[in-house]
Amino acid sequence: MGNFSWRVASGEIIWSEQLYRIFEFEPGTAVTLDRIAIRVPPEDVPMMVDMVGRAQRGETDFEYQHRIMFADGRIKHLHLIAHRATDRDEVEYIGAVLDITQRRVSEETLERVRSELAQVTRIMSLGALTASIAHEVNQPLSGIVTNAGTCLRMLSADPPNIEIAKETARRTIRDGNRAADIIAQLRALFSRKTVRYQPVDLNEAAREVLALVAGDLQRNHVVLHAEFVDRLPLVGGDRIQLQQVIMNLLRNASDAMRDVDDRPRQLSIKTEPGGDDHVKLTVRDVGVGLGTEDPDTVFQAFYTTKSDGMGIGLSVSRSIIESHGGRLWAEGHDGPGASFSFTIPSSAKSNPGIPDTDATRASATTGSS
Repeated sequence: MGNFSWRVASGEIIWSEQLYRIFEFEPGTAVTLDRIAIRVPPEDVPMMVDMVGRAQRGETDFEYQHRIMFADGRIKHLHLIAHRATDRDEVEYIGAVLDITQRRVSEETLERVRSELAQVTRIMSLGALTASIAHEVNQPLSGIVTNAGTCLRMLSADPPNIEIAKETARRTIRDGNRAADIIAQLRALFSRKTVRYQPVDLNEAAREVLALVAGDLQRNHVVLHAEFVDRLPLVGGDRIQLQQVIMNLLRNASDAMRDVDDRPRQLSIKTEPGGDDHVKLTVRDVGVGLGTEDPDTVFQAFYTTKSDGMGIGLSVSRSIIESHGGRLWAEGHDGPGASFSFTIPSSAKSNPGIPDTDATRASATTGSS
């Protein structure tokens, strides 16, 4: 880890010896933004531009995870933290840079393993569901075929046996309804229809999701801006389901900017009071947009703009939010990108038995769910 100071107006940058070693510059040589930019990969340049802009505006703090690249192709992952010094006449930042390359390599390896395990789990679940449907539905389908054949023979007899034909037709209808009931029961078995209401701090739930997707956002060169309103009312609902929705919105926003190269890939997440005792969360990107004139189209099952998408994520997300008594919607922008927002009732409104107190908030944010 190395430390630095940076006077924005004059451009004077002072590095510690450790920071020279991290960047592999000759110790004691002059450091400038242009010289630092030589080490920055083209994909991360928008992130550096964003950081310089925030410093020129005099923001109090900033924090970034970025990469530097060397002529031989080696990559280092760095974590930068800077704080504006308040006892200076001019804008000056004091900060530290940590080399997290080994940690990032370990995280990427772990993420690949998790992805492979998740894929195996999905395949096993799909196999189990398919086997269940095949086993359970086989009997009524066999009955339908047998009864239909019997009905045809009775109608082909000379003279036709109308009464037995009617009875076999009724049995065909019965077996058809039974097959439909079996499929409905299996769908209920593989989906959660009830919501376990408990107090949830949406800010903390969102921060936990951001920690999980930070690696993906970094790899996709996405600049994240988070704006969480302090003392946000607790919401009532299932923490895991709500985090599933947030993660889906963040991943969709990141994917929507995958091919964006002419502007910084900026993603913002924001929480705020939603009015009428509701809480609102919004995820906004600067990607390719909704791809449809009707924003509601994107929530239709199996509708997707991704070549490898299944088109069920947003449909499931809307079902989850609606089961919480809330609403999820999409909006296009005049400029690039789109935003997805949802509102859900506060815990006091969704379940009057859950008080929105400091004690309850502390319990919600320390993992009581």
